[in-house]
Amino acid sequence: MNTALVKEDWLAEPGHHLIEKESEDFPALLSQLSDPPEQLFIIGNVDALHMPALAIVGSRNPTEQGRRNAYEFAKHLGRCGFCIVSGLAEGIDAAAHEGALAGNAMTVAFLGHGIDQVYPPANRQLAERIAASNGAVCTEFPLGTPPRRENFPQRNRLISGLSMGTLVVEAASRSGSLISARLAAEQGREIFAIPGSIHNPLSRGCHKLIRQGAKLVESADDIISELGPLVRHMAQIPDPQKPSDPGTAKGDADYEMLLDAMAFDPVSADELSNRSGLTIDQVSSMLLILELEGKIESQAGGRYSRLHR
Repeated sequence: MNTALVKEDWLAEPGHHLIEKESEDFPALLSQLSDPPEQLFIIGNVDALHMPALAIVGSRNPTEQGRRNAYEFAKHLGRCGFCIVSGLAEGIDAAAHEGALAGNAMTVAFLGHGIDQVYPPANRQLAERIAASNGAVCTEFPLGTPPRRENFPQRNRLISGLSMGTLVVEAASRSGSLISARLAAEQGREIFAIPGSIHNPLSRGCHKLIRQGAKLVESADDIISELGPLVRHMAQIPDPQKPSDPGTAKGDADYEMLLDAMAFDPVSADELSNRSGLTIDQVSSMLLILELEGKIESQAGGRYSRLHR
């Protein structure tokens, strides 16, 4: 089989992308990893990989309450401007992707195999909906790579690596989700965990994480309060709520320039980047800050508009 020809045929399909590590489109957070992927195969919207992101992971066989928690947290945080990242697995992963879609938010699914297949097969339609709804389905594995067990821990480092924080919803004491949390800690990311009943075996992993220093989460606001300032810090964006001084004047001007470029008609982050001259990473982070402050709102299809004052 001519693999180069197969790759060329795959890339010829609409919405298919291949980003090399040296490309300007390569996600900045992934490039900072000690073992970044050499390439990313992507179906869908490349801009989704530049949004401020939160990973949501957990059991493949959750309780109904755990499934609802993943769905509702993803829906609410997606509406607040976060891109929801997970692994397209059954259970918590699928519920997180579904919640993001219900909130008209971007969501990114990382695969543990080649992008020319979907595992589990039951989530094929979900993968198609993610790619068609301004999200992205991604993998570092070459076309034709089967879903081997050893691929998934390797995949997990990209889920946590693309995200500013990882929320563990339900996890047994020995769980792949705890591997994701450990990787997140090694990558310097925030770790969040939802506590549960002491009688629920799927609460033990979360309780273990909390004992080890993960932030206990009771509501989405617990995550927003932690990650809001971090978004600004990671993008080196001054706080527009603080009094201006020579060090923050340019940051204030950038916010005003972004709002002027937006006007009141829905517009995408990519178009705002072109209009303002700011990078897509800067624009994505600033949009989240402005949305948390109630100055803009996200629309369907990954677009944003100013709120009338």
